[in-house]
Amino acid sequence: MSHFVSQLSRFGAVGAVGTGAHYALFLALIHTVDADPVAASAAGATLGACVNYVLNYRYTFRSARRHREALPRFFAVAAAGLLLNTTLMAILIDALGMHYLIAQIVTTLGVLLWNFLANRHWTFGKDAT
Repeated sequence: MSHFVSQLSRFGAVGAVGTGAHYALFLALIHTVDADPVAASAAGATLGACVNYVLNYRYTFRSARRHREALPRFFAVAAAGLLLNTTLMAILIDALGMHYLIAQIVTTLGVLLWNFLANRHWTFGKDAT
């Protein structure tokens, strides 16, 4: 269990860096070019995924998988996370009228859990082939 907690802690730290990149682009697009919040969130999530791959591969999971195997898996998980992110943002903003920043925080928590479990067990896991 301590290995799980250690990985989760590292994943959280890496996620904070990726989330920082996500939010920086998200807010920059909204405030500089008046981008649609859902589209800006999708762009930010894509940037965050790129940052997260590198850091999770090396630091969080210390993966021995070759990049040609891990990278497509990571981006499949990220694509599913992007779909989850965009869907939740649209529902929270458009259907429920939630402020875009609060919607993004709620969405981030759901996507974080999905990303950790999928990457731990499928993308970078030693026993998954």
